[in-house]
Amino acid sequence: MNIYGKNYQINELRQRVGNTDQIAAVRSVRLDDGNERPGRAALIHTGVGLQLTVLLDRCLDIAAASFQGKAMGWRSTTGDVAPQFFEPEGVRWLRSYFGGLVTTCGLINVGAPRPDSPLSGIGLHGRIGNTPARDLRIVQEWEENEYVLSVTGTMRETAVFGENLTLTRTVSTRLGEHRFWIHDVAVNEGFKDTTYMLLYHCNIGWPALDAGSEMISPSRAVRPRDAEAADGKENWARMDPPTHGYKEKCYYHDMAEAEDGSVTVAMVNDGFDRGAGFGVYLKYYKKELPRFVQWKQMGEQDYVIGFEPCNCGVEGRDVDEKQGLLNTLEPGESKVVTLEFGPITTKEQVDRLRAERARVKTTVD
Repeated sequence: MNIYGKNYQINELRQRVGNTDQIAAVRSVRLDDGNERPGRAALIHTGVGLQLTVLLDRCLDIAAASFQGKAMGWRSTTGDVAPQFFEPEGVRWLRSYFGGLVTTCGLINVGAPRPDSPLSGIGLHGRIGNTPARDLRIVQEWEENEYVLSVTGTMRETAVFGENLTLTRTVSTRLGEHRFWIHDVAVNEGFKDTTYMLLYHCNIGWPALDAGSEMISPSRAVRPRDAEAADGKENWARMDPPTHGYKEKCYYHDMAEAEDGSVTVAMVNDGFDRGAGFGVYLKYYKKELPRFVQWKQMGEQDYVIGFEPCNCGVEGRDVDEKQGLLNTLEPGESKVVTLEFGPITTKEQVDRLRAERARVKTTVD
């Protein structure tokens, strides 16, 4: 494997370090400052500049990610917040929305809250992202010729007389790897059909996002969510500088799949000719997540582009139900989702993405 620009065999690496955590590891820590306390996290580094913070008490979401010192995700003003401080009613989910590279939304509701919901279960974006993991398993070991780094845990969203859903997640990468993966399995462990809404709030921030940065995606159709998004819809792919008083814009995309069924979406700050280019990509599978929402928020501090592959809309459960788009899981039924994330560090990567996009004709409604 290639480490620090040179290829090594396993024994050659082992001869050079007493403990493999000298070059790559998963380390579990406690968060102990302000309202992040008493949260837990797993810190992962792969030896080539990829670093992740996985929140063990927040759905194993990715609170921070960076590559060679450059942030891949946006961090909100709340910072990390322990689940004890979660306010589920209405839109107060925003009080503990740390942003991060990945925040998970669902499983009973995604999007707008429903004020008359029983058991306070249908606030903004649901409860799963504030649910601690159980049955945690951390792996850092050689599997044949690869040193695997992974964290696995299970979140349960349940209530007496209500739903009984689990989401088992594995966040994984390898020694020498630039990429990482999220593998999720959602299961209805109850005995009645249950609503199943799932959205991955993947939040790209500066330096991949800046004035003139470009969203590169195989979008066949782009539809504004509302009148606010319709204003300036022709610029959906081009990013603005931080703008005072900016109101969020959301766009629904119909994505074209690659031959293997995957969709790759990227945010690119294209300064590679000056040595300052950087980007972040997300790869997912349309069969698993058939819908996609782009969240464009160009405000000061709230400066973020959201890639949101999902199985639902963002207007809330009631709207999906009225439109006949609401998904359910039958008793014992399961659904699998796999996501891949990585940095974009070369012009060649950007050229390949643009070539793929050029094959797709985009219509903006």
